[in-house]
Amino acid sequence: MNPHSVLQPPTPPTLSPVWHAKLHLGFVSSDGRTVLRENRHAGPLRVQKALHPEGEAVCQAIVLHPPSGIAGGDQLLINVHVGPQAHAQLTTPGAGKWYRSGGADASQTLDFTVADQAILEWLPQETIVFDGAKSRMETKVLLGEGSRYLGWEILCLGRSASGERFDHGHIGLHTRIERHGQPLWLERGRIEGADPMLASVAGWAGASVGGTLLATLQPGDEIAALLETCRSIAPADGAEHALTALPNLLVARYLGHNSEAARLWFAALWQSLRPALLGRPALTPRIWNT
Repeated sequence: MNPHSVLQPPTPPTLSPVWHAKLHLGFVSSDGRTVLRENRHAGPLRVQKALHPEGEAVCQAIVLHPPSGIAGGDQLLINVHVGPQAHAQLTTPGAGKWYRSGGADASQTLDFTVADQAILEWLPQETIVFDGAKSRMETKVLLGEGSRYLGWEILCLGRSASGERFDHGHIGLHTRIERHGQPLWLERGRIEGADPMLASVAGWAGASVGGTLLATLQPGDEIAALLETCRSIAPADGAEHALTALPNLLVARYLGHNSEAARLWFAALWQSLRPALLGRPALTPRIWNT
């Protein structure tokens, strides 16, 4: 044995960095113009530039996560405040990805406050959860008097295009929308890898993609006609889907195998919902076409 070989220090393992990232956005309205007044970030979460593609009344922000994926131990917080009478639209440049974790959970918290008579649209592209990911996703929306929220989430279990299923890991989900302390929507769940509920007709029924669209309602909204219009629109892939109107909320659900079909269906619903509920024609964000 070479006596010097035992003196060599062992090669340290290669560790992936753990990101703790925060983004705070504050939108205000002045003389009918919505501007991004506050834009603070720590870690790899940011908005490069506020845009006004449809005029001064609506401010669009594209939320960027430069690492392109969320790994075990990562913690992301996106805090958004939309001031009175302001209108903010948030979207993302591409699909979000949650990577396999060999240890710690990763988390993403969306904390939205929509002040009196304000509007917030949360229109992200789909979220892909890799097999073996350990994730917690929480969304909280606090609404002021007369304010509006329209948002969606599309969840893909595994990379189905490569034949991957979600057989390991877990996903924690929590969504709460409230106005004046009263909940309009409260949903909490946990998905375990290879859980029998993923195959059961009482659960995901074998589907790999699930999506939910939520739009707040106000007294005076023409709900019956709006529901009829929306129910005439179906996902291009023929997947299971449904729409219903609760006392203060319109809910649409997708359950199938095609994230693009889910996103295009939600976008088609948005084309009808936006003018009816938000008072503005639907102008497709250019980032969706890049």
